Amino acid sequence: MITIQSLNKSYLDGDRRIDVITNLSLELDAGCSLAITGPSGSGKSTLLNILSGILAPDAGSIEIGVAESSVRLDQMTEKERTLFRRKHIGYVHQFFNLVPTLTVWENVALPVSLNRKFDKDTSAREMSLSLLSEFNLSHRAEAFPDVLSGGEQQRVAVARALIIEPLLVLADEPTGNLDRENSGAVADLLFGACQKFQTTLVVATHSDAVAERADQHLTLEAASPGFVQ
Repeated sequence: MITIQSLNKSYLDGDRRIDVITNLSLELDAGCSLAITGPSGSGKSTLLNILSGILAPDAGSIEIGVAESSVRLDQMTEKERTLFRRKHIGYVHQFFNLVPTLTVWENVALPVSLNRKFDKDTSAREMSLSLLSEFNLSHRAEAFPDVLSGGEQQRVAVARALIIEPLLVLADEPTGNLDRENSGAVADLLFGACQKFQTTLVVATHSDAVAERADQHLTLEAASPGFVQ
């Protein structure tokens, strides 16, 4: 479960304070999905970055269930948040963020290689190829990202996010750079894979079709500017 209580985050812009997230509270059960919608600048990406530990909140608590216990993300140091993210959180970006000098299987295997999350009987390559087979991308395993279509690149990005068997997958506009056909295919893959692996999913999106697939829906309003006191 993810439990957020009274979360706040603001930025300074000269003598102005931009209140991006104000007093946000929510609960999301393990294995469920949440869609975050709202206009540009409403804090969707900011909230994802806080949930991933990339950003720290100004105030409030973030509790994430791990095995039989839970951790407070807001109480961790930056290094602790980085290690937690690397081990437990998969991230799918709008613009894929694949490493151009690595092949498809190497891109997918990168998180497990960083985590050393494989034993002597199962290599990172074998884990990657097995997942690519499930995503119908085996024939692209040795290709480089620049020869893939947009839909294929995003499918690779989803596979990379899932290979560590994360507690939580965060997706920031995962279909925003795709045409309608590929958007539907990637959404099918993302929601289907998270359901199969019982992974909690939080997706920020402008797409009503994607948002309608989620178990829960959170709408953020445009950030409000104020003056620094």
